[in-house]
Amino acid sequence: MFVLTRHGSRRLVISRGGVALAQRLARSTAAYDTSEYQFLQVSKVPTLHFQRSLPRLPIPKLEDSCRRYLNAQKPLLNDKELQNTSSCVSKFLAGEGQSLQKLLLQTNAENPHTSYISEPWFDMYLQDRKPLPVNYNPFLVFVPESDPKYDAQLVKATNLIVSSLRFLKSLKNNVLEPEVFHMKPEKSDTQLFRNVTSLIPSRFSWYGAYLFKAFPLDMSQYKNLFNTTRIPEVGKDRIFHDPAAKHLVVLRRGHFYAFDVLNANDSIRSPKEIAACLKVILEDDRPSNRHPVGVLTSSERDQWARARAHLVETGNRQVLEKIDSAAFAMILDDEVGADQNNLIKTYLHADGANRWFDKSFSLIVSKDGYGGINFEHSWGDGVAVLRYFQDVKADVSKKPRFHPNEVDELSKESANVERLEFSIDAQSGGFIDQQRATYREWVNRLCIDFVVYEEFGKDQCKKLGVSPDAVMQLAFQLALYTLEGKSVPTYESCSTSAYKHGRTETIRPCTLETKAICVAMTQKQVELSKSELKKMILDCSKAHNVLTREAVMGQGFDRHLFALRRISEKSGSVRPAIFQDPAYDALNHNILSTSTLSSPDVMAGGFGPVVSDGYGIGYMIQDKRLGSVVTSYDGSRNANQYIQALAHAFKSIHDVLHS
Repeated sequence: MFVLTRHGSRRLVISRGGVALAQRLARSTAAYDTSEYQFLQVSKVPTLHFQRSLPRLPIPKLEDSCRRYLNAQKPLLNDKELQNTSSCVSKFLAGEGQSLQKLLLQTNAENPHTSYISEPWFDMYLQDRKPLPVNYNPFLVFVPESDPKYDAQLVKATNLIVSSLRFLKSLKNNVLEPEVFHMKPEKSDTQLFRNVTSLIPSRFSWYGAYLFKAFPLDMSQYKNLFNTTRIPEVGKDRIFHDPAAKHLVVLRRGHFYAFDVLNANDSIRSPKEIAACLKVILEDDRPSNRHPVGVLTSSERDQWARARAHLVETGNRQVLEKIDSAAFAMILDDEVGADQNNLIKTYLHADGANRWFDKSFSLIVSKDGYGGINFEHSWGDGVAVLRYFQDVKADVSKKPRFHPNEVDELSKESANVERLEFSIDAQSGGFIDQQRATYREWVNRLCIDFVVYEEFGKDQCKKLGVSPDAVMQLAFQLALYTLEGKSVPTYESCSTSAYKHGRTETIRPCTLETKAICVAMTQKQVELSKSELKKMILDCSKAHNVLTREAVMGQGFDRHLFALRRISEKSGSVRPAIFQDPAYDALNHNILSTSTLSSPDVMAGGFGPVVSDGYGIGYMIQDKRLGSVVTSYDGSRNANQYIQALAHAFKSIHDVLHS
């Protein structure tokens, strides 16, 4: 007998063969109560060993940020606009900027436990009222398994859950391998490095790693990977975290289920027990939920906050708490990938009925066995998510814990699944129906396309002496210039996790160098030889490398000016001219928003446009190929046209580099 109960009701009691079943379960539990099963990694160096000694994120000199800001504006402004912006910058540098910089330095000195950007950046995310899907939540899709049998929905979902829990247990027990960037892996990614650094006291450990040319990264975000949800509240959301919860929430056809994945002693349940629970859910033949509450998480945030408050008032507090505290959301979709474009839509937004976009991340497995994640962005950035993604993928591929031939051996007697039933009154039903229609209309305006260029990749770029990332960014500029004959504000995300509580910095890849070569390659009156064009590409690469190096070292200008503007706004004083200048707002209206999470484990990844008339560009750089997923909104810019121009840009750059 299996147990499928409604939330809050009394559970059924197993009677027939109860003693024998208990004995079998006890033996099964003992077989899996080993460190080899319970932990993904057991690191000699504790997970947070380097955290205490991480260097602090530097605050750039005001003069440097102003200079870099002006350089970023130069390819975008005409002479008159640039003259006005230069004047605003000069006034800022000589006046209000100095006092704001002094206040920022003072606040930073008073908070040595964190970075100057951490609080304002969290606030920026949590105060934004735009819906989470498309606007903020990115997605990643796993490369399929080499043996298609392991891509069966039940098998894949079980293995992803088990490996995720092994990651969770390693993290909670401080035995997950610390995240370290190895400049020379042959010297530092070694047992000697681990032996030496593990012996160095935590408050000095970073310096020991540095002697090996290794750079430990901030891991403060990792705790919010699991058991975490963004709670909507009017004006500003909050992040909720419950590390004691032992259950998982599963969504299917807009219905919610929960079952414990950890035992009372925090041990991971056996793969067969987890698979049995999933099998019960997959065999629940209820039709799609008439009122899928999950679609409300796709709402404007204040609207969702009010709808959620009404759900609480009408008796749904416990169900919401169960969802909020779950380790993560496991989403079982009846839909199939069908084609790449449909796959991207499924993982980026879907129809919202079988999603809970507020969870720190949701694992999604479609009926035909594709798997991936959609993650909420306020709690953390791509470094933490990609580490989890890659570690889980490696674990699932190298040593899956549940096998296709075990499906028929599953015992429903070990399945103890709880239905989470919302109480929906007329008002909540109205909220849901209205949001389903609004969301459908919104995502139907989204245009999605992708390109994979197989002719060259990271290996060839390096042989030719150019940065692979610089080549990608030049291609993005060239594609846009080909279509529109102009340069536009461009954002490239860069991690500053080498510093304590670092988040991200912006690289501004639209430079005078990229503009010059775009003009040269698109305007026929400019006749340059391929060798001259090649030199220009090399110059682009050098300029891009400088910007990247500055950003990685916390020496970009975007976050610095953002923090100064926030201090100015809080003081209530007159807004400095630099922030009143239309050029400042224009620069931050990013027509091209780009980000990469390159990994051989990623089949596809991306996000929506950050402005209504822009492109969202998720890209990958692999050894032998380059690829991009591009999104836009109908009626403003067209992702299909852009993808065609991008494919041509790749070919043009490739031809020049091989001249």
